[in-house]
Amino acid sequence: MRFNFLRGAQKETLNYEGAKAFTLTPQLELYTAVATAALNDNFYEKADTQLERIKQLIAKNDALFTAKLAIYAREQMYLRSVPLVLTVELAKQHNGDGLIAALTERVLQRADEITELLSYYALSNARTDVKQLNKLSKQLQKGLAGAFNKFDEYQFAKYNRGASVTLKDALFIVHPKAKNEAQQVLFDKIVNDELQTPYTWETELSALGQQLFDTAELKQLAVANKWEELIASNKLGYMATLRNLRNIVNANISNDALNKVCAYLANDKAVANSKQLPFRFLAAYRELMQVPDGRTGKVLDTLEKAVLQSAAAIEGFDENTSVVIAADMSGSMQTPVSAKSTIQRYEVGLILAMLLQSRCANVVTGIFGQTYKRIALPHLNILANTSKLGGMIGDVGHSTNGYLVIADLLQRRKVVDKVMLFTDMQLWNDSGSTSIADLWRQYKKLAPRAKIYLFDLAGYGNTPLNVVQDDVYLISGWSDKIFSVLSAVEKGSNAVEMINAIEI
Repeated sequence: MRFNFLRGAQKETLNYEGAKAFTLTPQLELYTAVATAALNDNFYEKADTQLERIKQLIAKNDALFTAKLAIYAREQMYLRSVPLVLTVELAKQHNGDGLIAALTERVLQRADEITELLSYYALSNARTDVKQLNKLSKQLQKGLAGAFNKFDEYQFAKYNRGASVTLKDALFIVHPKAKNEAQQVLFDKIVNDELQTPYTWETELSALGQQLFDTAELKQLAVANKWEELIASNKLGYMATLRNLRNIVNANISNDALNKVCAYLANDKAVANSKQLPFRFLAAYRELMQVPDGRTGKVLDTLEKAVLQSAAAIEGFDENTSVVIAADMSGSMQTPVSAKSTIQRYEVGLILAMLLQSRCANVVTGIFGQTYKRIALPHLNILANTSKLGGMIGDVGHSTNGYLVIADLLQRRKVVDKVMLFTDMQLWNDSGSTSIADLWRQYKKLAPRAKIYLFDLAGYGNTPLNVVQDDVYLISGWSDKIFSVLSAVEKGSNAVEMINAIEI
C-alpha cells in the first residue's frame, strides 16, 4: 500500500496560524525543508532558524539518505547552496567511510562551488581565519581535491573572484594532486595569479565601461556592437541571455542578432540543458514588460515558447481526468524567494500551477486568500497567465483560507479526480473551526476516488492534512522537476523513494 512506511507517523500539531496541522517524518521534513530552501528570511521563519532546523533534521536522518538528498537537490532540483550546506553539516556527523568524499565531489559542479563550500565550512565552524581551514575533514578534503580535477582554466578563471576564500586559498588548503602535467601548469597559474582573463559578458562589458566616448550615441553604438559580438560568439550562456534580455533589447541590437537570441532561447535542447527554475523565465518576462520597444512582443512570445518547452516533459491529464488547481495568494506567500530576487513565493506557486494547467485538458484554476475565486484561463501563454493572476493578488484578500477550495466543491456537489494546491501549507479557517482536513474527509464521501496533492513551497515542516491517509500526497520544491515526483506518485511511488533510488 502506498505510504505504508509513513502510517501512524504523523501527529497532530498547530501550524504558524494556530490551525490544526500534522507533523512529518524526519525524512519528509528534511526533504521539504531542503527543496524549498533559499536560506533567506521567510515570512514565518528567519534564515538562521531555517538553517538550524536543517542541521537538526540531518541529525535525525540516516547519513546515506541525507547524502542522496543533497545529490537530488543539486541534480534534480537545480539548487546550489543547500547541497553544500548538507555536505558540510553531514561531514560533522558522519565518518568512517568514503561517503563524504564521494558526495563532495559530486555536488561540486561549478568551479566557484569549491570556494563556496569552504566559505560555508568556515562560517559553520566559526573560523574567521582562512588558515584555520587547514583542519578540514579528511573526507571533505579528498572530495574537494577530486573536484579540482573537474575544471579547466576557463572555468576557474570565470569564477576567480576576490572573496573571503579565493581559489588560491582553496588550492593551498586542499592540496589537490594534478592528474597530468597540463593540470599542474594550471594549478601553478592559480597560485601565481596568472589565469587568463576569460571571455565572458561580464569581462567584456566591464572593459567597455572603462572606455571614454565623445558622445552618448557613440557609447550606445559600442554597447550594441559588443552585445552583437557576444551573441555571435555563442559564449553567452542561457542564464546570462535570460537575465540580460532587457539590456539586450534596450541596446538596440540588429534584427539578425535578436533573431539569434530568440532562436536560442526557444530551442528545446537549450531549454533542457539550461536547468533554469521556471520563475527565472517569469523574472525575465516581467523585466521585458517594462521595455517600450517595437520588438519586445517578439521576445515575450519567445519566452512563452521557452517556458512551454520546460512544460513539455510534464505528464499531463486528458479530458477524462478532471483537475482543480488552486494557488495560495495569502500574505505569507508575499515574500521574496531570496534576498536578491524580485520574485515572491506566490509567483513561484502561480507559474508552477500554470505549467501544470498547460498539460491538463479538463482543468479549473483558481486563487485563494481570504476568499476563493475560480478563473477561466487559456492553456497556453503560461507567463501571461501568471502575470494576470499575479495582478489579482488583492482580489482575494490575505488570509490563508485554503479550505474554501474544498468547500466550493462540496457546495456545488462537483466530483473531480484531482485537487492540486500550491501553498506554504499554513492553511486555516479564519471564520470557524471547520478545517480543510474535516472538509476533505467529507468530500471523500462524495468523491471516493478523488486525490489531493499539496505542493509545499515553504518547507515549514507540517501539513494541513494527514499525508498517510485519505489519498493525500505531499510534493515540495520550486523546480518543474516536482512534476516528476507527481508522476512517480501516480505510479505508486513518492519523493522519498525517488531520493533513496539515487546511487552514490
